[in-house]
Amino acid sequence: MKEAGTKITVLTAYDATMARLLDRAGIDVLLVGDSVGMVVLGYDNTIPVTLDMMIHHTKAVTRGATRALIVADMPFLTYQISADEAIRSAGRLMQEGGAAAVKLEGGRAMADRIQAMTEVGIPVFGHLGMTPQSVNQYGGYKVQGKSAERAQTLVSDAKALEEAGAVAIVLEAMPASLAKTITEQLTIPTIGIGAGPHCDGQVLVLYDLLGLFDEFVPKFVKPYAHLRADALQALRRYKEEVEQGKFPSESESYH
Repeated sequence: MKEAGTKITVLTAYDATMARLLDRAGIDVLLVGDSVGMVVLGYDNTIPVTLDMMIHHTKAVTRGATRALIVADMPFLTYQISADEAIRSAGRLMQEGGAAAVKLEGGRAMADRIQAMTEVGIPVFGHLGMTPQSVNQYGGYKVQGKSAERAQTLVSDAKALEEAGAVAIVLEAMPASLAKTITEQLTIPTIGIGAGPHCDGQVLVLYDLLGLFDEFVPKFVKPYAHLRADALQALRRYKEEVEQGKFPSESESYH
């Protein structure tokens, strides 16, 4: 798709029902993101998400989608310690979870992990820029690559990940000009989130796109629907009709 100049559409998915819907809509890649910790499980960040949690949600997504490429996030401390542990963790996400590929965060320091996984047949997505598992190191969710020095580091990191065998790289929360430079210098696709329009594809958190999750919505998110308001209206109407004895009616009951 990169070679053809066709943009790649990526969305997060955490369950079979939504995966089925995204698949039917023609979304190219479903990312079982460790963002599940925040938008589904109620944590403040992605760090508490475990490998077992990710396998559980990846299984659900693979049951719902039959066409899209399914990529599973490797959670915190399932790949940083050693290449062997990275292979074991990724292997479980593929063998038990059914993922077609995995995604990990980090730059040049993760190149040996990517190379080790690639050598045993595990496709790996990289992730540079604002990497949510490093939220405590960054002191919050902040745009990366603003200084010339940091920008150059990210460019060299991207090249190192490609050389190690990464099949694609997510670029998160960085200046559009930097994302453009990285995209042009790589032969593998870049997938942007808050990184401008020049990446080879775009990814958003599904709940943000649908307007369901409003606890923290980054400014780069474009809601394509406002389902939270619709859902609240429906729920209040249901409550009202039950309290007033309007639901269920005789016609809505078994005879």
